[in-house]
Amino acid sequence: MKTPCYDANYKDEHGTNPRNRLWFASLSSPIPRRRWAKDFPIAPSTLSAWHRNLVARRRDYSRRRRGPGRPPTQAAVKNLPPRLAHENRRWGHRRIQGELARPGHPIAASTAWQILHTAGIDPAPRRAGPTWREFLSTQATSLIACDFLHIDTISPQRLYALIFLEHRTRRLHIADVTAHPTAAWATQQARNLATDLDIRTDSLRFLIRDRDSKYTDAFDAVFQASAPPPPGPMPTTNCLPKLTDNHLQYWNRPAAKPCTPASSAA
Repeated sequence: MKTPCYDANYKDEHGTNPRNRLWFASLSSPIPRRRWAKDFPIAPSTLSAWHRNLVARRRDYSRRRRGPGRPPTQAAVKNLPPRLAHENRRWGHRRIQGELARPGHPIAASTAWQILHTAGIDPAPRRAGPTWREFLSTQATSLIACDFLHIDTISPQRLYALIFLEHRTRRLHIADVTAHPTAAWATQQARNLATDLDIRTDSLRFLIRDRDSKYTDAFDAVFQASAPPPPGPMPTTNCLPKLTDNHLQYWNRPAAKPCTPASSAA
């Protein structure tokens, strides 16, 4: 049955009803678009707009959204980590997170850490100890850091440089550059640095590095050997030099001139 094509702005009693719009939009899906003008009393542009609104409503999940980001932590749960930290000085944020999960307060370990950090509570077990900034300022003369840097050349080859940084002077030492760094190569560069620094290695006590597999025990042993040895025991009588006859004669000889008492001199 052929029906006249109405204008897009035309509204009849069938098109103004939302239910009829739903029916027209649903029936237009299996029918080719070129036949819409002959089979429907609605303009093709209006029918296409109704069809787009129908598809958008099916894919609309805005009512299920809770808002941007993760849901906020409940106020009652926020008060528990600081309380457990004050009552148990040696508990860290992971232990506190596990204790809260037992009674039914599952929060992430990062959330427990953030709550403690916001409350001004330092990590366990030294909650009243110096901060990282204070530690760096106090131990500036005994700190040295090392790391690998990569250098991209014009060719596809990538080079790696091992650098050392003295924390007190901010002096940078570029050990060497290689395309294939190994643990033995890194250890040798540490030995070369210890030789170049010579006396200054006596004051180094802390080495800051990451967990790269090229930093082996032999690498750490280079800086441990450069550290000053601990003070030995006090010398005993067996360590005193042996006195010869000349020494005894020197101490047993009589004074060249006797001392005059102060009363007689007056």
